[in-house]
Amino acid sequence: MDGADAEEALIEAVMNEFVPEEDPQDGYRMVQQFQFLGWPMYRDTPMSKRSFLKLIRQVDKWQDEYDGGEGRTVVHCLNGGGRSGTFCGISIVCEMLQHQRSVDVFHAVKTLRNNKPNMVDLLDQYKFCYEVALEYLNSG
Repeated sequence: MDGADAEEALIEAVMNEFVPEEDPQDGYRMVQQFQFLGWPMYRDTPMSKRSFLKLIRQVDKWQDEYDGGEGRTVVHCLNGGGRSGTFCGISIVCEMLQHQRSVDVFHAVKTLRNNKPNMVDLLDQYKFCYEVALEYLNSG
């Protein structure tokens, strides 16, 4: 993703960087927060599949650049499941498509729900996972 795409991806997101004070024994770990603004409280799904996909790509890119892909990602939302689960499900689906060019959205979401029952808790969110997977495939 070039600079223009990264800038466009963040139109509906806010980035905040936190660097805790260094602990002499453990060093420190930078925390990068991505706050997605394109999913109003009154909607069951984000307003744009493309913007949501760009957010996921931006988070993945930052993680690869900062921690070589070894860092941890913390995802949260108001109830800890529906929106967070949708992000996690789509992130898993995109990673599978990137490496395998095939995916089982049902299995990805089912695995999340087996670990935390309210992940992707609405039918519209489940459909959105499929729609973003299709957007991912169509975007090359």
